[in-house]
Amino acid sequence: MTTAALIEELKTLVEPGKVLTDADSLATYGKDWTKHFAPAPCAIVFPKSTEQVQAIVRWANQHRVALVPSGGRTGLSAAAVAANGEVVVSFDYMNQILEFNEFDRTAVCQPGVITQQLQDFAEDKGLYYPVDFASAGSSQIGGNIGTNAGGIKVIRYGMTRNWVAGLKVVTGTGELLELNKDLIKNATGYDLRQLFIGAEGTLGFVVEATMRLDRAPRNLTAMVLGTPDFDSIMPVLHAFQGKLDLTAFEFFSDRCLDKILDRGDVPAPFETRTPFYALLEFEATTEEVAEAALATFEHCVEQGWVLDGVMSQSEQQLQNLWKLREYISETISHFTPYKNDISVTVSKVPAFLADIDSLVNSNYPDFEVLWYGHIGDGNLHLNILKPDALSKDEFFAKCATVNKWVFEVVQKYNGSISAEHGVGMTKRDYLGYSRSAAEIGYMKAIKAVFDPAGIMNPGKIFPL
Repeated sequence: MTTAALIEELKTLVEPGKVLTDADSLATYGKDWTKHFAPAPCAIVFPKSTEQVQAIVRWANQHRVALVPSGGRTGLSAAAVAANGEVVVSFDYMNQILEFNEFDRTAVCQPGVITQQLQDFAEDKGLYYPVDFASAGSSQIGGNIGTNAGGIKVIRYGMTRNWVAGLKVVTGTGELLELNKDLIKNATGYDLRQLFIGAEGTLGFVVEATMRLDRAPRNLTAMVLGTPDFDSIMPVLHAFQGKLDLTAFEFFSDRCLDKILDRGDVPAPFETRTPFYALLEFEATTEEVAEAALATFEHCVEQGWVLDGVMSQSEQQLQNLWKLREYISETISHFTPYKNDISVTVSKVPAFLADIDSLVNSNYPDFEVLWYGHIGDGNLHLNILKPDALSKDEFFAKCATVNKWVFEVVQKYNGSISAEHGVGMTKRDYLGYSRSAAEIGYMKAIKAVFDPAGIMNPGKIFPL
């Protein structure tokens, strides 16, 4: 059957107008935020129900057509890129919060629900959905589950998998499974729900997710602290963790701050400029908590770990301090950054960062290197900016060489080559630096069980 005939048959499975093949749609829906691979899907299909998703998967099995799931397309590992003539399955029209249970504190979401949509829904109910990151306004719950998204609150609340009570998924054969049934305690063998979280759509597609909610935090307060060097950040973390229950602990370099201030819409936190900055957040529920934070700040200054700092005194100031960290990724995207999202255990972070920073600077002194990340959970974002003199292809080729060296250091420290962005296509050739050959073999075997025809997001996590 020709491609044109296949697409005509696909159109019969969904509502009129819900299969697109025009060039603009193919380019838009065939990519994510990465710039490594050119999008080249053959069609975009927009199901509106679980039954339509099942029909699409069964059709793809019959004709051996590869499917790529598409959510908010904010991913940074090319997991949602269709570069080889696949059909993109967009969940934009499966975007409803279907149920709310106030006693269980759960919300049943379709996969196209925007992260901020769930956050706002929880807030309206006097509750809180804590998984948060810069792309919350456009990322979708299905994509968050597919990559086990983390973000800025992991130190307190954990990753997306901590908030998934149950899933309904369509496997690679078109079968519908209901996983865990929203139970808190369920000791009945393998938890298949957890297999689908972080699987990047390679086992099947999430069609419903029951998400847990939490109590709303009270009087969130942030501090931004300037440190004389990176080594000072870890004792600052240790000092504050000993006194406060932190909801976040982030860091960024002075070079990152320069890029943010150049935007012109966020003020500097204070006059002193320092090489690195820590941003921490906590619930100032009482005057005693606020006083403990200030006393800990003074202790850090006395120890020489902190040179200057500020604590938010209003909701607006809290938001402005967070913009210093959250605007970094969007701001530097215009410089064509090569991103690495790496992690080690928290205690190893200083030596780990020093090794990688030395490696990159010694081999590529003309590259501008920006560091930031969720240091409270051991997650560092290494961003290398493209020099104007290099073409994109030349730059990415040079960074591929850097990658090998960086991941050798990751392996040395028993770390992860992808802390929260997934593997996709950008990291698939490096998976062996974090996973053993035996582990990868078992992972491939699991995929073969759920997706025997190999149609579900092929070429992601593992090479084709």
